[in-house]
Amino acid sequence: MLEGFHQILFAVRDVDAVPAAALRKLAVLARACGARLELYHALTETITVARPSRRDVGAGPESVFDAVAARARARMEGLARATALRGLQVTVHVDWDYPAHEAVIRRARAISADLVVGEARQHPRLARPFLQNTDWELVRHCPVPLLLLKDRRRYRRPLVLAAVDPFHAADKPASLDRTLLAAGRRLATALDGTLHVMHAWQPLASLVPTAASSPVPAYLPPEVEAAHARQVRKAFERVASRAGVETAARHLVAGPVPAALEAVTRRTRAAILVMGAVSRRGLQRLFIGNTAERVLGQVSCDVLVVKGPGFRSRVPARSAARRPVIAPLPY
Repeated sequence: MLEGFHQILFAVRDVDAVPAAALRKLAVLARACGARLELYHALTETITVARPSRRDVGAGPESVFDAVAARARARMEGLARATALRGLQVTVHVDWDYPAHEAVIRRARAISADLVVGEARQHPRLARPFLQNTDWELVRHCPVPLLLLKDRRRYRRPLVLAAVDPFHAADKPASLDRTLLAAGRRLATALDGTLHVMHAWQPLASLVPTAASSPVPAYLPPEVEAAHARQVRKAFERVASRAGVETAARHLVAGPVPAALEAVTRRTRAAILVMGAVSRRGLQRLFIGNTAERVLGQVSCDVLVVKGPGFRSRVPARSAARRPVIAPLPY
């Protein structure tokens, strides 16, 4: 049983288009964790209706809201009865809330969820899934681990790859590595898979901007670069050893983080990439998860995003607008 994940919230984006592959993965996770599962859908769209005539009875805003919610709830209850979810403790919940990412976070708080699951949609012109604005906002603000389903492959003894940062660059706390390694270990153990760990590092030589021309490479003596490489490997091996990761399951790669992560996930056929996310204040908030966003847009496997200890979401406890406005048609 996966210690720590007892209540899973599955954020349903479209009640009419939930892939069977996503439900199968949910079932595997819930059974492995011994967890309760809630299927949640937030009603956020503006409703457009014809202007009711004086003869219409019971056609007021409340009846329209009730009819839309009833239909969504019926569809969700049908999902809960899916063959893949039989034998699990499944509940459904539908409510009016906006925006969608805040609605999901508020619901996760309400039921004390310790894992939120969402699925990335296929772009009609691209072979791989892409993330919508709601996904990005969940990456930034969801206070509990967030699993984004991007791959339709079943979980069969999956390889779980944890991306660590031994030098804690970009203001990442040292405790974040321990947190995501623990989450990766729990997933791998529960799903009867294996845990791998990786780190992407950059040589000290970098491009230096100049006023009169394009950036030029900075020169560093070979012995300096060699010493840096030894320091990186030592720090990485220390982190991997403390986590109990076998030597053959360690991947130290030189290069930009997004490209390195994509290459390692593809080479190892990783099923789940575990990566950390940090929060920043002020103007830096605009750049939060810049690396994470590029990685999430490139890798094709599922991604578990983990926040460090002490993370506090700024999503308000109550929505400013609980229901959308009914926009009448002009006739």
